[in-house]
Amino acid sequence: MSLPPRTGRPSPESNRPESDGPPAVTPASTYRLQLRPEFTFGHARAVVPYLASLGVSHLHLSPVLEAVPGSSHGYDVTDHTRVRVELGGEDGLRALAAEARTHGLALVLDIVPNHMALPAPLRLNRPLWEVAREGPGSPYARWFDIDWEAGGGQLLLPVLGEPLDPGSVKVGEAAGGAGGGDRAVLRIGELEFPLREGTAGLDPASLLAAQWYRPACWREARTGLNYRRFFTISELIGVRVEDPEVFAVTHAKVLELVRDGVAEGLRIDHVDGLADPEGYLRRLRDAVGGHCWVVVEKILAREERLAPGWPVAGTTGYDALYRVDGVLTDPAGAARLDARFREATGQPRWERTAAAGAREVLTGDLAAELAALERLAGPELAGAVRELLIAYPVYRPYPGDPDLAPEALERAAAQAGAAPVAGVRELLLRDPAFAARFAQTSAALRAKSLEDRAFYRYAPLLSATEVGGDPGAPAVTVAEFHAYCAEQARLWPRSGTVLTTHDTKRSADVRARISVLSQDPDAVPAPAGADPQLAWVAWQTAFGLGAGGNNMVRLDRLWQALLKSVREAALHTTWTEQNRAYEATVRDYVLTTAPTPSGPLAAAARANLLGAALLHLAMPGVPEVYQGAETEYRALVDPDNRRPAVFPRETLARLDAGAAPSGTAEEKLALTAALLRLRRDRPGLFDGYAPLSARGPAAEHCVAFARSAGLVAVATRLSHRLAGAGGWRDTALPLPPGRWRRLALLGRAEGAREAPYEDEVPLTALLGGASPVAVLLREDADPA
Repeated sequence: MSLPPRTGRPSPESNRPESDGPPAVTPASTYRLQLRPEFTFGHARAVVPYLASLGVSHLHLSPVLEAVPGSSHGYDVTDHTRVRVELGGEDGLRALAAEARTHGLALVLDIVPNHMALPAPLRLNRPLWEVAREGPGSPYARWFDIDWEAGGGQLLLPVLGEPLDPGSVKVGEAAGGAGGGDRAVLRIGELEFPLREGTAGLDPASLLAAQWYRPACWREARTGLNYRRFFTISELIGVRVEDPEVFAVTHAKVLELVRDGVAEGLRIDHVDGLADPEGYLRRLRDAVGGHCWVVVEKILAREERLAPGWPVAGTTGYDALYRVDGVLTDPAGAARLDARFREATGQPRWERTAAAGAREVLTGDLAAELAALERLAGPELAGAVRELLIAYPVYRPYPGDPDLAPEALERAAAQAGAAPVAGVRELLLRDPAFAARFAQTSAALRAKSLEDRAFYRYAPLLSATEVGGDPGAPAVTVAEFHAYCAEQARLWPRSGTVLTTHDTKRSADVRARISVLSQDPDAVPAPAGADPQLAWVAWQTAFGLGAGGNNMVRLDRLWQALLKSVREAALHTTWTEQNRAYEATVRDYVLTTAPTPSGPLAAAARANLLGAALLHLAMPGVPEVYQGAETEYRALVDPDNRRPAVFPRETLARLDAGAAPSGTAEEKLALTAALLRLRRDRPGLFDGYAPLSARGPAAEHCVAFARSAGLVAVATRLSHRLAGAGGWRDTALPLPPGRWRRLALLGRAEGAREAPYEDEVPLTALLGGASPVAVLLREDADPA
């Protein structure tokens, strides 16, 4: 079923058209839905009318291609040629697209080019099954990054719970008649594997030696793995999408959906994992044409910028998340928390913590990947390879960066010697295969050692330990925020922006509550008990979640998040070497730690929450609302943040009928709906960017900017400190020329109740009452 063209607002030429052809349609906003067997295309269809009324323009769907049965996320793709049956199949997806279109919405698909599932049963991934049966001579062998030489001619399959007992190996028929033309299979317990032709009659030892694969205990993956994987997840095997034939087959269905109008946009998952990201993106752009909105999941360090030549609209938005959180964080209080945390725990400073985590992960979890690089480099350069990977300051180097990072070269040379480091640099420049594998390993190392190790160890202010964040420098000045936004408006106006995703460790609203502690660091009690690091983490996590009283559901969620935290931190227990006695103490902290913001800190948390929402929805870029986060949404790390969403249909209908918002959750919903609808109905208001500077004794507590010449957004920052200093007093905000009226955001009326503002507005009038945020519209602004 092909869909007719959807009416939308084309991007102006200044918005970086990615290629020749029809102008791209820029989403006004996106709304992320997490699909799973319990929430299918049919369930998504049912919420389309609500999402249309909320004001979003595009539904952003988690991966829709066939995945491991029961998968709650869909990133474990097993078949690129089919839409996932558990979600309703291709008919269900096309019906969802048609329903969305009738309400003026379109779809954005999340696609996974980097990897596929290595599933149990293995035959779910038919290309990989064929490779295991036929070896490097299989036409599918080019699909996967397999080092046959390193494996002694066999593909290591680390899928067994225990070391292999050859006596458990049997030959039999495929269960349930599966297998097509290869009914005879090798069995180990309930697991089935393909048989290499002519080997069925061999004794068990010879049978195993004759296969193109070697079943092994999962623990062998750390040192014996000979295929590229996703981070340290051995159940996800790397795909060589840089091969044009592999690209064509793995993208055929997605490209068909784009051509048929089922999808208008694509989110590219983990672009850093690809051998040649820019080459892949150019091939993709050629295939989808210039009209398709494409963003990449790319984590940028604080001073890093997206490669200007990439034919994309921008990133998925973690760089924006860092700036929004940072501008609402008090630098002095964050520094005080940092000192207190290190004094209580003995933890070294952030830079040393991050480097230690990188060394541990590289030589431990990623030992097989490191060994592969060292083999390619040779023994004389092996140490330099290791030290340069540890020292590299961003996720991965890219072509055109011949000097890498000078400071990384210096640090690596201090450990491994200048000559070996220079040798590795030369190897990176002259050997594209080595450079690609170095870059892929660097990306996996940075993600695993920062996001899944150091972020769980270094916890002065938990709101700063977020994907894309910098716990060593959590605060962003107002000037830095403005500089980032102005650059985005100029270079990447169609880039995505996010505050909460399926990968954030804490939702934006949990972080907003925690970040108020930077304004009152003494509110954090001295950690008690035998493990001060855990006590500190537990208290702040409970503070952010609000896991007080006898709410056993929240306490259980807190327990699960803290258990994951201590295993990822790997200070006393790990996922693979679990210390049961230590883990039992984690529950004690849950039951005895149940703070919640109150009094002035509760007011500051509300100001942070609403301020972050306003900045996100009004700043340059395409804002994404995560499912359920249009209202107050408190979630911890996955799987907590992937729970079924609650859509506040009735509340939005009541607010639309004229009811005043009651409480922060309804205020956030009213604010979100107002801004999303404004973006959809008057997109011209959100062009350009101009910082506005308040003047007066409390000027530092105001962050304000103008979009085009018709909209002004104003938010309060560091409101707890503001209140302690006496409030706004005679601080005022100069306005651009014109007559300005307040937009109703939190139940306040505009227009007749207030005279228009001209020249400047006293912040006591604008933000001194119940509202910590405001939006002003110029009376004669273009309504289009």
